[in-house]
This record gives sequence, structure tokens and C-alpha cells, in this order.
Amino acid sequence: MALRTFVKINHVTNLTDARYCSGMMVNLLGFSLHPTDPNYLHPDRFKEITGWVSGVDFVGEFTGTLDMEILDVLKDYPEINWVEHDRFEDIEKLIDKGLSLIYRGNLPELIHLEPEVSDLISKLGIILHVIPESDELSESEKESISTLSSKCKVILGGGINSENVLELIQDLNLYGVSLNGENEIKTGLRDFDQMAEVLEKLEIED
Repeated sequence: MALRTFVKINHVTNLTDARYCSGMMVNLLGFSLHPTDPNYLHPDRFKEITGWVSGVDFVGEFTGTLDMEILDVLKDYPEINWVEHDRFEDIEKLIDKGLSLIYRGNLPELIHLEPEVSDLISKLGIILHVIPESDELSESEKESISTLSSKCKVILGGGINSENVLELIQDLNLYGVSLNGENEIKTGLRDFDQMAEVLEKLEIED
């Protein structure tokens, strides 16, 4: 079994999500490593979760400013080999540090990327994680996303459901998509309906 496109799961906080998504052969599991984020995952909890999964890479998700350098934070998360950040100046500091990189931003901001930033993203293979303003993509938003994806690798982090995911991937020339992890109702119990429907739509049968 495999998926038709690159898939990242955002802000994973529990083993149930991690095991289900790794079993579905997603590419990346994302974990918030910013202490003020409500989805922040302590190193001990990170080890508890990731020790049970295999075949998937792990992403450290950062937002805003930090009191520590990202590389210092990552010392407590040695299994992480990807970093996602919404500040390009922080992404630049990690170039040539042996990490794969994702630059996350809201669509209205990314539309106005400076040409030199866009060129650098493309040249270095940095993935652009595009977050639209709403779950209903307008035609102008689709055009903007398509323009971005003509310049670099774009994963779309919104406006996705089981009915439109295949069409969006093809029409917008997406590199991939991202889906949000969710908190458990109680330990081991989780409603997978929406995530499962999208992932099952992306499945390639053996």
C-alpha cells in the first residue's frame, strides 16, 4: 500500500494518530516543539510516541520567535530530521545543517513572496506549506496556489476533503497535502472519520 502524493500530518499529540498515520504510509508526522504552542510535545512524550512507529519521518514544527536556537531544541529530539517554520529568516539559518526544511505561511502572505526568496526555496528544495484563509477555496486562491506550485514544491494545508483532494492535487500541481492531527477523546479513542476519508481516497491499492 502507498499514497498517491506526499502527505504531512500536523501537530501530532498522541500515539493513536501516530500509529494510524504511519500505517497509512504518510510521509511526515509533525510535532510542535514551541513551548507556548497548545500542541507542544515534551521530549519524553515525543519519545513515547515515536518509539512505536516506523517508516515515517518526523518534523519539528516551530512558529514565531524562540528563546533558544532551534538546533539547541533539536538536541532533545534527535530523531527529528525535518523542520517547519513560519519565519523564513529562521529557515535560512538551518540551510546546510543536514535538515530537510518546510516554510509554512498563510496564502495571502505567500502570494507576495519576494523573487529572491522564491528562487532560494526552489533552488534548495524547501517545501512551501500553504495555509488558505478558509475551507472553501475561491478560484482566485486556486490560481495563486497554482502559480506558487509552478515555482516550487507546494503542500496544501486547508480546503481539502475526500471529495476534492484528487482534483486539487492534479489541477493545482501540488507536491502534496497536509492534514491536522487531533486530540484523543480519551486514551486510545479517536474519531478518524475526516482524516481517514482523505487518506483512503489517496490510497493506491496493491
